[in-house]
Amino acid sequence: MADSNKIQFSKKRAWSHDLPISYLMQQGVENPGVLSLAAGLVDQDSLPVSITQSAFESLFSNPRSARESLQYGTTAGSLSLRKMLLTHLTNLEQKSAEEMGMTVDNFIVTTGSQQYLSLLGEVLLDPGDICLVAAPTYFVFLGVLQGLGARIISVDTDESGMKMDSLDTTLERLEVQGQLNRVKLIYLVSDYENPSGISLSIERRKKVIEVAQKWSTRHRIHILEDLAYRELCYDGPVLPSIRSFDQTGETVILTQTFSKSFAPGLRVGFGVASEQVCAAISDKKGNDDFGSTNMSQHILANALRENLYYDHVEYLRSVYREKRDCMLDAAETHFSKLKNVNWIHPGGGLYVWMTLPESIETGFESSLFQKAIHGDKVMYVPGELCYAYDHDLGCDEQPAIQKNHMRLTFGVQNTQGIQEGMKRLANAVKSFI
Repeated sequence: MADSNKIQFSKKRAWSHDLPISYLMQQGVENPGVLSLAAGLVDQDSLPVSITQSAFESLFSNPRSARESLQYGTTAGSLSLRKMLLTHLTNLEQKSAEEMGMTVDNFIVTTGSQQYLSLLGEVLLDPGDICLVAAPTYFVFLGVLQGLGARIISVDTDESGMKMDSLDTTLERLEVQGQLNRVKLIYLVSDYENPSGISLSIERRKKVIEVAQKWSTRHRIHILEDLAYRELCYDGPVLPSIRSFDQTGETVILTQTFSKSFAPGLRVGFGVASEQVCAAISDKKGNDDFGSTNMSQHILANALRENLYYDHVEYLRSVYREKRDCMLDAAETHFSKLKNVNWIHPGGGLYVWMTLPESIETGFESSLFQKAIHGDKVMYVPGELCYAYDHDLGCDEQPAIQKNHMRLTFGVQNTQGIQEGMKRLANAVKSFI
């Protein structure tokens, strides 16, 4: 007899269950008093309250602009904001729009860059299609790909980011296996990658375009460049994007967000792609929400127009540089004497990637994670969440999931919280060395 109370969910629902971000949030709620070095949130005290208030008051001092911000916008986003985004991006690249081969029509404003990542996945990937990613990479995007039923194949990395010879070898192997026609995307976080803090070298930014174009024999293989952290640079200048080396703009799709560099509560991000890709994303987005929040776009446009945004970014860099240095100093104090423990010194972003001896696992079910949460009252992101594994490939054809890493963030804690959190974490680790 049929069960009329049974819900028949879609395959996408089955593919999207038990995502790690939900578990991490649950642990934070259920374990009060735990110092989080896991949450990728921004510094609470540095949020631009006065700038946003000033922008809001300016917007609502004029009834016409106030009503415009309260009305529906367009699917692609406010034209005035997109014009400013074009200027903003070309200033970062130190190239003209003509040199970059882009106009405002290549821009779509989204609800944070996360929505752009999701929309792009929806319009490019069918179940079984392949996305190539770095090992490790941004674990929330791995969840997006999983939810689409995509195959995710990891590519080896080193201190300069994804290795281009490994990428080329992986694509060659997929051609031999008759799977090259399923490869649609190469995903890269170019600057201060979440989770590793590594930036892709200039040489590899140029080379990855050559590799993608070389293997685009049956259809175009796109590079998806995620630049969520590019403006949070503490050592040296902002690097040119991969997109800046793609003169036609047909291979690289770029996405950026103002969540990390301004205010996540506004939820404003954007993407830049070819006109064909923009049309596909716009159609999908039109079905989903008719366009992202219009008022947020007007507030951000005001901050950009008055140069208040750029002053805030300079301030943020000083705030996060101090916090990064605090975490690195605390790591030196509490971990330097522990054998086979090391960490990356990131030039920007919000994360420090720590490696423990191979014998110490860091996953949710590990003894270390349980002791850290319940005993020492500190939380981190297990590094294994940031590795993909494709079951259709053999173990010797892809990087192994490494289970002895931790992603630590200095974004949300103050310096005292960072120091205490690192001390607690070291106490937990020492129990297993």
